[in-house]
Amino acid sequence: MTLRIVEIFGPTIQGEGALIGEPTVFVRAGGCDYRCSWCDSLHAVDSAYRDTWKPMSAEQVFAQVEELSGGQPLTISISGGNPAIQDFAPVIAMGKAEGYRFACETQGSISRPWFADLDTLVLSPKPPSSGETVDWDAFDACVEAGQGAGQTVMKIVIFDDADYAWAKDAHARHPDLPLYLQPGNPEVDPDLPVDPQALADRLLWLTETTTADRWFAPRILPQLHVLIWGNKRGV
Repeated sequence: MTLRIVEIFGPTIQGEGALIGEPTVFVRAGGCDYRCSWCDSLHAVDSAYRDTWKPMSAEQVFAQVEELSGGQPLTISISGGNPAIQDFAPVIAMGKAEGYRFACETQGSISRPWFADLDTLVLSPKPPSSGETVDWDAFDACVEAGQGAGQTVMKIVIFDDADYAWAKDAHARHPDLPLYLQPGNPEVDPDLPVDPQALADRLLWLTETTTADRWFAPRILPQLHVLIWGNKRGV
């Protein structure tokens, strides 16, 4: 069995969500069942890039992670695209045997038994601005599959008032899941600079909106990696 791998990079820090700031090696899988309008990783989504994806065995994936981390066990984040399309169970088993921790972020459209082996399962349903529609039955199946994980959290990117209202409804469906909100970055071209002030303004808007609404369930976080590195890939 081989995995379609776009890139393996790090160690760097996790830039968002429940593990923000944590030293991490990223394994980015190729392929996705969504086409979000503001996707910032089209090189891992669009089949036009398929010839750049590398077929790798689980052993090869983990060997590269070990080389990058210098053999020091840290967190391995499996991302995409949608990594749930593929079977990462063997990689997780190898890493766990050596003391590595595993996180995975997925939109919650495909459930996998290996979700239960994760230390952190991040379910990130996509709001209306994405142009996608969430299948909540499929999402519920992902929550169920992750019952054995160390923690399962929900993370939602917010671009506008419609996304914000949608996020409140999403949280009402799963009030037991810790919720993380972050303002979306409308500029996703890696060749264009990011405006830090614009990102700060969007973060301020989201913070003020939730506090004025007396909605204290979510944690409001920036996209730290965008603030530091902009839209560069592989950092």
